[in-house]
Order: sequence, then C-alpha cells, then structure tokens
Amino acid sequence: MDAEALTTFLAIHRQRGFSNAARFLHRTQPAISRRIALLEQELGVKLFERAAGGVALTQAGRTLLPHAERAVASLRDARDAIRALATGESGPLTMAIVGTLAGTDLTGLLRRFTHDYPAVELILQTARSGEVSDLVRRAEATIGLRYDRDPSGDLLSESLGSEPLLVACAPAHRLAGRTIASLAALRDERWIAFPRTPQRPELPGSHIFSVFAARGMGEIDWMSIDSLTAQKRLVEAGFGVTLIPASSAEEELAAGTLATIRVRDLDIGTPVFIVTRKGGYLSAAAHRLLELLRARYAAGWRRRPPARYKRQKGRKR
Repeated sequence: MDAEALTTFLAIHRQRGFSNAARFLHRTQPAISRRIALLEQELGVKLFERAAGGVALTQAGRTLLPHAERAVASLRDARDAIRALATGESGPLTMAIVGTLAGTDLTGLLRRFTHDYPAVELILQTARSGEVSDLVRRAEATIGLRYDRDPSGDLLSESLGSEPLLVACAPAHRLAGRTIASLAALRDERWIAFPRTPQRPELPGSHIFSVFAARGMGEIDWMSIDSLTAQKRLVEAGFGVTLIPASSAEEELAAGTLATIRVRDLDIGTPVFIVTRKGGYLSAAAHRLLELLRARYAAGWRRRPPARYKRQKGRKR
C-alpha cells in the first residue's frame, strides 16, 4: 500500500463513487479504477461494492478505513512539519467550528491571529459537532471548536467552559429587559427553535424542550426553524422568543434589535471544547491560535448584559 492508493481509496469513499472521486482528484476514472484494482489485488479482498446511488464499503473496506485515515493524516503531518521548517510560519491552517460559535468574540480573536501571522492562510469550515471531530481526525482541519466532549481516543478534547444560553425577545416584548423569577412565566410564549433531531443534539434551541420537560411543564408552543439567522429575524419581528447562545446574539443586542429576558431560575449553557488530533503535528501558528482561544475563555464566557439591558435591569416582574 502507498499514499496514492490510500488517498484514492478515501476519495472514493467520501465522494461516494469512482466518477466523483476522479473529478475530486483531477484524474481520469480509468486511472482511479486501475489504482483501486491494484490495491484490491495487493490485499486480496474487494474494498467496494455497488449500492444505491453509488458504491459502499465492503467489510474489508470498513476495516481498512480508520487505518487509511490515520496513515494519510500522518503523511500530512510530515508534509506540514517539513514545510514549516523550510518556509517558516506560512501556508494554510484550517480550523473547523460549529457555526453558532462564530460570534463577534471569535471573529475578533481570529482577526488578531491573522494580524500576528499574515503569511498564514487561515481557512475556516463550519460543521456540526460530530463533523468537526471527523475533519480533525482526518487531518482536514488542525483545530476544531465544537459543543460537548468527544470521547474517542484518537482526539484530545480541551474544555473552554460553558457558553451561556439567553432568552431573547423583540425589544417591544412586554418583558424585554426585565428580570422574572421563574421560567414558568414564559410557558405560554411561542418558542422559536431548531427542529428536534437526534442527529443534532448540540443545537442550542433544543435545550428548551428538556428544560420545560424537566420542570414538569409539559409541551410548549413552538415554531420549527432550521436557521439561526432566520430565528433571530423572526424574534426581532415579534413572532416569538428563543433560547440562543450568548455569542450568537452579541451584534443584535448591541444594536438594540434584540432584547433579553433574564430568568432567575434559568442558568444553563452548552459545554464548548477544542479538539485536536492526538499525536498530530501542530505548527507554531497553530499553538498560537490555541493560546489565543484559551486566553479568551480562561476567565469564563462573558455574561455581562448589553447596555440596553443594564438600564432596565431594575425592573422586575
């Protein structure tokens, strides 16, 4: 087995077919097919079988997959290490993040990093938490920022604390900027939330269902919206209230297009973790980016309310 064979194998799997892999690798389909045929001949097993919509891994292919991913990732590590030695701190650095974490604080931190390392091309990818881990595992991203700890043994998970979740409403809402004693006062509100799907348990809006259920308040009136931006626009227009990560509402709260309702018996957040590959190569620039992330969140996630809320916080229900 060589690097080209394993790279071809992984491309066929990820692109779900020989034709797509050929386009992805900028090679002809006969060349792709020939390379896999030689690999299968070397191993003495079939790695792919026909399936609806393309090809699927055989049992042998599924066995090879994690080993191929680790081997190709190690080769990328070697390439990156030599490149850094030869050229200094330059070249690409890829970071994968859950989209709802890309708030003002994070973008400011990344702007500082690019100022410190102008020769480094910082590439950002957004994905779900599980996908962030997969990108790091395959060395397609050097650093990942996701919700919840990844328990797998090939990744290092480092806690950055818990991002607060806020109850957001329209500025014209009767409770905007006020403090209420209990979540029970919001039981009859219409909630705007992400669809409830087991595949995406990290979505912030999904927490509200379990919070109400745990307090014995039963089902709530809610609107299913699978876009954080759309949720915020609907809340601004007065169509309901939502539970939102603090970092995702910073700009709207500062601009006064969203307001918050402070709930005394509601203090919840979502754990946020850095993930890197165990034993993976980290350049000086990658170490610097990790230092900036740690320093930013060392004192905990910012909980101070916006100026609009501060002026009204004395009003209570």
